[in-house]
Amino acid sequence: MLENAKKYIDFFYFYHYFLWTIFLKRKRFTFQFVMKLKVLWPGRTRNREIRSLEEHYLNKINQLGKCQLIQVKEAKGINEKFASRIKEIEALELEKRLKDDYIICLFDRGKEMSSLEFARFLEKTASSSGRFITFIVGGFLGLDERLLKRADFLLSLSRMTFSHELSRAVLLEQIYRSLTIIKGRHYAK
Repeated sequence: MLENAKKYIDFFYFYHYFLWTIFLKRKRFTFQFVMKLKVLWPGRTRNREIRSLEEHYLNKINQLGKCQLIQVKEAKGINEKFASRIKEIEALELEKRLKDDYIICLFDRGKEMSSLEFARFLEKTASSSGRFITFIVGGFLGLDERLLKRADFLLSLSRMTFSHELSRAVLLEQIYRSLTIIKGRHYAK
């Protein structure tokens, strides 16, 4: 029995040494998780230049990982004075796309982060949760309170006010920047 244990230990050390020298030292084998991202917002972006920026960053993101952009139906034909009704309709459409996702809502009173902090946050969240990380950007009136309460995290892009369409492009750029930081790639500052 002692002889079998020695053989097992010898094989164990040989196997780990083999993995270390062949794969890890030559960087042919890396441990990487797949970050699953979704970005949701009501309606399509009307501004052509901003829509072009969104497409540009979405393509760059998808070269580094997987990201789905989902534009749900926006509330139309309702006067702006019925803001709560508009937000409720849009929230219902957004909620249809949520399952067991880790939800990050953009909110003006959310937590602000530097790009490096955001990258570390995304990396930690993706590796620990194993769920889709879903960003929700509100329409021109913002998000319904129900969605904000359901969120796992509230994120603010800045204390400044951006249009909801510009916020979309800024978010996609920051996701791309974060993925380049996580993957160790160079990205202009």
